[in-house]
Amino acid sequence: MRRILITLIAASVLSMTQSYASILNKEIKGKAKYPASEDVEPKIKISDKGYNTTIEAGIENTIEVNLDDCIRLALGNNPRIQSAMQDVFASDARLRQTWSSYFPQFSWQSGYSRIRQLQLSDVFQENLIYNYWVLGQISASQLLYDFGVTQNQATIRKLDNQGHKIILTGTINDVIYEVKDAYYNLQYALEARNIALQTVKNYEAFYEQARAFYMVGTNPKVDVTIAEVNLSNAKLTLIQAEHAVKVATAKLNNTIGLPYFNKYNISDKLFFHSCNISLKKAIEITQKSRPEFKLAEVKVEQARQNVKLIKKSWAPQFTTQGQFEVGGRHPDSNYGYSLGAYLTFPTINGMLIKHEIREARSLYSKEEAEAINTKNNIYFEVQSAFFTLDEKKNKIPVAKLGLQQAKENYELSAGRYKVGVGDPIELNDAQLEYENAQLTYYQTLYEYNSARANLEKSMGRNICDEEVALKINKKTKVKS
Repeated sequence: MRRILITLIAASVLSMTQSYASILNKEIKGKAKYPASEDVEPKIKISDKGYNTTIEAGIENTIEVNLDDCIRLALGNNPRIQSAMQDVFASDARLRQTWSSYFPQFSWQSGYSRIRQLQLSDVFQENLIYNYWVLGQISASQLLYDFGVTQNQATIRKLDNQGHKIILTGTINDVIYEVKDAYYNLQYALEARNIALQTVKNYEAFYEQARAFYMVGTNPKVDVTIAEVNLSNAKLTLIQAEHAVKVATAKLNNTIGLPYFNKYNISDKLFFHSCNISLKKAIEITQKSRPEFKLAEVKVEQARQNVKLIKKSWAPQFTTQGQFEVGGRHPDSNYGYSLGAYLTFPTINGMLIKHEIREARSLYSKEEAEAINTKNNIYFEVQSAFFTLDEKKNKIPVAKLGLQQAKENYELSAGRYKVGVGDPIELNDAQLEYENAQLTYYQTLYEYNSARANLEKSMGRNICDEEVALKINKKTKVKS
């Protein structure tokens, strides 16, 4: 009967909690006081008379962004993509420079010389001095054929240009993965902050309830102390969660390429992205789409073309040249011209060419071995990413079940405590288990989404059609 009477008294006291608040603040000594957030913000002095306590963005209106928005912003602003794109432009210019050998070359020359022939002056015992004018001398030359040397050089440049395009695609692939991972990490940080905020609210309610029980004499003072400690720890956790959100936001902004991006909100939350793909299908997609897979093949072909180029070191050049000039003793006293076709052989060093060919063949064999190693590593990377994704996928229902059980246990403990029959330690344990179960669930979701993004990066293409697709440049056929 005594236990029932105490329970009824505790229930009636709950309705009087607010009226007791002012009395409790006066009577309970040693209560911890927490400063307002405005009092602990870093203050920036703006004049001798005052301080500015906030740092505001250039645009006050907060915008809503999602993952697709972040990817598009990264494609246009990430400096790594811009750098790789300039490499493509530069390699294209080098290719055009190689083809310029087949274009005619022109030169213009004008001059004046005062000449005293030493030998003739000595023979005739007379100073033979005269002026020689070149009013204008135009020269033109045209390469007709070099036995495929320029063609091989252009082929190597074309492969180099294709390689830089593939590197650009690979850079975009890496940046998209980094944006996805940073975005999912920010979503997890926001969920963790919401959990910490809700935990603080719960502990504030339990703290007020513990004080009410203490005032009517149903619970000892130690329950109030325990509630105070729990509330303080929850507020510390909230501070850490706020810090994690700021760091995750800064990481996402840096990945996008806009470290001082204006304020924005994430418009969606962590959820399960379905992914049904077999390992065999993933390998097939990788062979067609993975940039590094294609780049290995391009490097092998480039080394083969270099062997063919070295073998043509002996090849001559067949050119035509023409020249017309006006000048003589006076600027316009005479004129002359010359026309001709020439077959020019290079200086040949058989020893040098032999070992250059041997070196080129060794480098060709090396690139073949490197290509095999690269493809093996890619296969391993895809398998590892696939198995990791499968593991994270299987953990989600287990984490969800644990969350449901922890929530049920917490609700039972909270209900028991509200009617005065629960223990504060039991309630705190249930609260911590529920909080950890929520964090574990969202952590599992983050790890799954990150693993899926990693598999897409390993394959070189997105799995789901509704997301921003990574376009892969088709391999250009190169004729030797």
